Amino acid sequence: MSTLNPDQRFEETGLSLPPAPSPLGVYKPFLVDGKYLYVSGHGPVRDDKSLIIGRIGEDMSAEEGKEAAKQVGLTILSTIRTNFGSLSKVKRVIKVLGMVNCTADFEKHPFIINGCSELFATVWGQENGIGVRSAVGMGSLPDNIPVEVEALFELEP
Repeated sequence: MSTLNPDQRFEETGLSLPPAPSPLGVYKPFLVDGKYLYVSGHGPVRDDKSLIIGRIGEDMSAEEGKEAAKQVGLTILSTIRTNFGSLSKVKRVIKVLGMVNCTADFEKHPFIINGCSELFATVWGQENGIGVRSAVGMGSLPDNIPVEVEALFELEP
């Protein structure tokens, strides 16, 4: 069992967090209700604030889609760290809803969303980093992003 905290586990990945996105519509990027942190749908924001664009099965491979989902996970982590100061403020992942912009014949939605889920499992560990999950296909997503993820976390007391 690792004695590292979530921030230390993230630092060990060598990955960087993109800037936390600002809402582009009438919504809050996150909301705290008691011990729960609800995170609005996030897209794959790169370090330069640009979005990864593309439709899986049309102009992106499944592997590229999985990497895009990982980038969405990094964007969610950025929102948490920017607004709460530390990933250690989160006790555990409760639910992940992953939406995949894909062709009608694409069937590997869970594989794509694993990019985000595997990142969360690395940061919060197998016990606390894996929650319940849905992975669904969509005919389109905003700005033609390949993946959007919303999540529910439990905060530390």
